[in-house]
Parts: sequence; structure tokens; C-alpha cells
Amino acid sequence: MTILFIWSMCCEWRINMAIDRRQEILNAATKSFSLFGYKATTMDQVAKLANVGKGTIYTFFKNKEELFDEIIMKLISDMEKAATNAIDEDKSFRENVHQALYKMLEFRLEHQLTIKLFQEERDIGTPIVQEVMQKLEQSILLFIQEKIERAIQKGEIKKCDPEITAFILLKLYVALIFDWEKNRKPLQKEEIANLFELYVFHGLSNR
Repeated sequence: MTILFIWSMCCEWRINMAIDRRQEILNAATKSFSLFGYKATTMDQVAKLANVGKGTIYTFFKNKEELFDEIIMKLISDMEKAATNAIDEDKSFRENVHQALYKMLEFRLEHQLTIKLFQEERDIGTPIVQEVMQKLEQSILLFIQEKIERAIQKGEIKKCDPEITAFILLKLYVALIFDWEKNRKPLQKEEIANLFELYVFHGLSNR
């Protein structure tokens, strides 16, 4: 082995170690935010969960806000992937928007981090958490809006304001999934689809 080759191998090993350490910190921070919320999480807690010194965290992230932001960006990306995977190009707009909306809201409901953030937003109103929840909602709205615009171009639905329509669809879905079941028997997925068919899609359909 030449000295150059050994040096190259050492550099690669150090890079891989840094990537692994960074991911360990992200995993630990996600666990801490999920357990304690944003406000109650400290860098000391994250360091302890990651089994690193606090100074190691600051080699990768400037502060708690930057660490939190990266975790949320990954969460949004995962949520959009779940919605995209639920879409079948051979199915109609109405079937796909139902599947995508249900998958995204199901993802938010089942993800431990978002559950904790919902609680913190409701009970404490931490500003950065409020911003994050708005960012989550906006990502869903933009996703739906894009599908509406495509459906209009294909002549699958009537011309409408995509932004307003996306907002109405999301808020109706939230109402039927979350608000309805607060004091009533939860609606099944098929029931929600039928209600959308009755109240929304008969009004949008060109057929």
C-alpha cells in the first residue's frame, strides 16, 4: 500500500464516521423532540441520547433551531413520498386525491413527533412549533394544488382556483377525520370517500 492510498482510506473512514455521527445526533434529537416537545428539549438531552459531547453536536448544527429544521424537512419529505406512493396514474383524480390526502393525514396522526408537536402547539403555543405546523399544512396544500392543476389540464375536472380548492379539500378532510370523531363514532375510509363524492366531486366532475 502506498502512503497516498492509506491517506485516502483514512479520509474516507473519517467522512463515513462523521456521516454516521451526524445521523446519530439527528436520531437522538428526533427522539427527544418526540418525547419532550421542542421547548423542553435541550442540547444536553440530545447529547446524552446520542452518547456524544455537546460540542460534537455544534460541529454539525449551529443551534437547536437548525437541528429541528432539518428533522422537519425530512418529515415533510417522508410525508410527501407516502402520498406520492399512494397515487396510481391509472386511477381518477378523485380516487387519487382521496388516497393521497388520507395517507398524508394518517402519516401525521401516526408519527410520534407530529403528535407531540400538535400537543405543544395546542397547549403551549411555542412560536417555532406553530411555524412548523403551518409549514406542514402548506406542504400538503401545495401537493394537492399541483394535482388539481394537472387534473384541470387533463380535462378531468372543471376549471377552478387550485389554491382555494386545495384548501377546501384539506379542511373538509381534516374535519371529517379529526373534528367529527371528537364526539362521534369515527368515519371509515370508505365513508369519507363517499362523502367527498357526494359533496365535492359531483360538483367538479365534467361527466
